[in-house]
Amino acid sequence: MKFDAPSGPNPIDRMKVVGRTTSRIDGPVKTTGAAPYAYERHDVVANQAYGYMLGSAIAKGRIKRIDTADAERAPGVLKIVTAANAGPFATSRHNTARLLAGPEIQHYDQAIALIVAETFEQARAAATLIRVDYARVQGRYDLAAQKDTAPLVGGSSGEGSAAAALRTGDFEAAFAAAPVKLDATYSTPDQSHQMMEPHASIAAWSGDELTVWTSTQMVAWAVQDLSHTFLIPQEKIRVLSPYVGGGFGAKLRIRADVVLAALGARAVGRPVKVAITRPQTMNNTVHRAATIQRIRLGCDREGRIGAIAHESLSGNLEGGRPVTATAQTRLLYAGLNRLTSMRQAVLDLPEGNSMRAPGAAPGMMALEIAMDEMAEKLGLDPVEFRIRNDTQVDPEKPDKRFSERQLVRCLRDGAAKFGWSRRPMRPAQRRDGSWWVGLGVSSAFHNSPAMKSAARVRLEPSGRILVETDMTDIGTGSYTIIAQTAAEMMGVPLDMVEVRLGDSHFPAAAGSGGQFGASNSTSGVYAACVKLREAVARQLNMEPDRAVFESGHVVADRRRVSLADVARGGALTGEDAIEYGDMSRSVHLSTFGAHFVEAAVHAYTGEVRVRRMLAVCAAGRILNPISARSQMIGAMTMGVGAALMEEMVVDKRFGFFVNHDLASYEVPVHADIQEQEVLFLDEADEMANPMKAKGLGELAITGVAAAVANAIYNACGVRVRDYPLTLDKLLDRLPRIA
Repeated sequence: MKFDAPSGPNPIDRMKVVGRTTSRIDGPVKTTGAAPYAYERHDVVANQAYGYMLGSAIAKGRIKRIDTADAERAPGVLKIVTAANAGPFATSRHNTARLLAGPEIQHYDQAIALIVAETFEQARAAATLIRVDYARVQGRYDLAAQKDTAPLVGGSSGEGSAAAALRTGDFEAAFAAAPVKLDATYSTPDQSHQMMEPHASIAAWSGDELTVWTSTQMVAWAVQDLSHTFLIPQEKIRVLSPYVGGGFGAKLRIRADVVLAALGARAVGRPVKVAITRPQTMNNTVHRAATIQRIRLGCDREGRIGAIAHESLSGNLEGGRPVTATAQTRLLYAGLNRLTSMRQAVLDLPEGNSMRAPGAAPGMMALEIAMDEMAEKLGLDPVEFRIRNDTQVDPEKPDKRFSERQLVRCLRDGAAKFGWSRRPMRPAQRRDGSWWVGLGVSSAFHNSPAMKSAARVRLEPSGRILVETDMTDIGTGSYTIIAQTAAEMMGVPLDMVEVRLGDSHFPAAAGSGGQFGASNSTSGVYAACVKLREAVARQLNMEPDRAVFESGHVVADRRRVSLADVARGGALTGEDAIEYGDMSRSVHLSTFGAHFVEAAVHAYTGEVRVRRMLAVCAAGRILNPISARSQMIGAMTMGVGAALMEEMVVDKRFGFFVNHDLASYEVPVHADIQEQEVLFLDEADEMANPMKAKGLGELAITGVAAAVANAIYNACGVRVRDYPLTLDKLLDRLPRIA
């Protein structure tokens, strides 16, 4: 199905199933422990052996010698696989670091060996017997030390490869002439995704064919990466990932667990399972890289931006992706004269890559503090300042508009709901016993990409509907919204729909990530259902456009036939993909929101407590309000963690993240946030897709940390520009108590 014109009325608009609060259909198997995650799949293949990854003890240098003799003689050990004996394999095009290193070492805890044994405990014990001689060299581990020498990298939105600043108008002249100016620098630290399910895989070979059961967000991408890595056709690879215990971007591409399991299985001639341990996850997999960001704003005295510049520095392994922290600044606020640029330093730290709202999350952490700082200089309310600088068109390309943009309404409705009018303009004005109390706000923004997505839908002789697509469910509710879509399109109750996901033998969906999963995967199911509706109509000699599907029947021309009767002679199938034409490129498909936070700062200790949070979002049609709210609440909590707690501390002598376990990597828990509320604006974006829906998962985190920082400032008058906002950065600057 080609989507190249705005969606008019269609069967989804009935909203009998779609848009209704629906409990997760996969909830019972997950809460009872019956859902088989990658490492737990004991029944998929017999005779599994266990692999344990040994990581490098240095961050930069080379391996001179690996002595595996003692380990090979240890009980239960079947094989020790290193780069020297692994056989042919390549580095995936999408992995900056080799997933099995040797002899060169690129970062600390990079995999250098896989110990395969009969049990996990035997493999882990044998790993301690391996002796490695290294030639260590001094690496580059300090981002700030390279801020003056790091080169410019490509376009801030990821467009093109030109290593230059992106300009509209004359920023320097406009900034110099502006009567009110802000020039400030902000920093965000390295942060880690720590999803509940670690990276884990089982691999099995049958001749030259490879089957992998793994935890991945993108099944089709995993097939492509494995094909390139093992130099075999994609047709000889099957990837299965029906349940994923969280990803946050860390599982968009294959990691060491997949490659090591496949190498180990090839070496021992039997299936091998590998899980990356929690401490290894911090340094072996990917993370959100640190940034240093300079923001300059120039305004007239009425509070309209005439000059805006956002320059960001991040670091990564050579050839790695930069943090696109400036991308949202190109679209969020008006201003005729604009400058954005990115610099990237080469660092010998573990690879930086996608983590929920990559680029946008750290970018908004800086931009939305800067907006509050400028509002204060102007003597304007921060909500009003943002509203004055709204735009309905791309500030860099005024002929390109947004398909829907309700940022102003998000801000106004949120302010009214949150009691924003009671916020004191000057900080440190409101006390509650020993606590300073303040309110903060931030805009939220993220694009919602249009991506091809396919599905297969079958009407069974029983009247049940079977949906198959390689789409993944990373805890976001894909099973449920896909079932809702099929139920709505085919006119059957939800319990008459069965959804099968996460198998590369199914049609390739968009996958889960980048805020493109829900809207595109359901649109692919929509397209397949259109094909199935046509097949049903043809079977009955009905005009497809006149056939109505309701209550398990198809109705047209005074005829009413049950779907079970239609398929009595054999199942009927519809398969198709949603594909997008030029229309999706002629407008910005974006989502908008506003975050409001009430924070309390203890007057004596500097301890911060988040008392209330409100998010107001405009993100197209909401397919399932209960799971959408869950997405929002999770991201809001994650944003609080980014603001107050989360930081991977770099040992700048030896080049590794010191706090590489959950005991010392702190995240918020229930007791840390007393109240969270979410409001969704009524929006059905006809230019987005036939579902009229857009993404939500990344919008939900953008701006949250800045709203917390702004609330802290309003509470106690201490402005901190370096995340996380720990109490030691507040304590000696707190106001005196009369």
